[in-house]
Amino acid sequence: MARHLFSCPLRWSDMDAFGHVNNAVFLRYLEEARIDFMFRLSDGDGGPSFSGGSVVARHEIDYLRPLVHRHEPVTIESWVTKIGAASLTISYEIKDPEQVYVRATTVVVPYDLKAQRPRRITAEERAVLEGYQDDSADSAGGTGGAEALVA
Repeated sequence: MARHLFSCPLRWSDMDAFGHVNNAVFLRYLEEARIDFMFRLSDGDGGPSFSGGSVVARHEIDYLRPLVHRHEPVTIESWVTKIGAASLTISYEIKDPEQVYVRATTVVVPYDLKAQRPRRITAEERAVLEGYQDDSADSAGGTGGAEALVA
């Protein structure tokens, strides 16, 4: 199984009053990684895969450790944990080699922009997604496990 890797820079404006990345900013990090991932799935050349658009149906995030500002980017690993008829689930880890800061999942629905409605995943898209699929229990993001940071 392949994982998509995205190098995400931290911005000074991402910090909250406590000096760590604000919880809402992590959604933007996930979005940047997801867009990069989905763009690469379409071969980046306007190919037919996911070229019609997609919408987010659900996010789930477990904050494991605070992330403080620094000049080095964090790595966001993305992979597919579920492929349905008209949706897919992407899991993520925002991490360094030493530790994981966030685990998350996003349910994405392919969308027909012209018809303004969800559409089914094509056979071509499914074949590409399967190359990034890991459906084992240990690979799922957003597990709600005991290691989540309690604020």
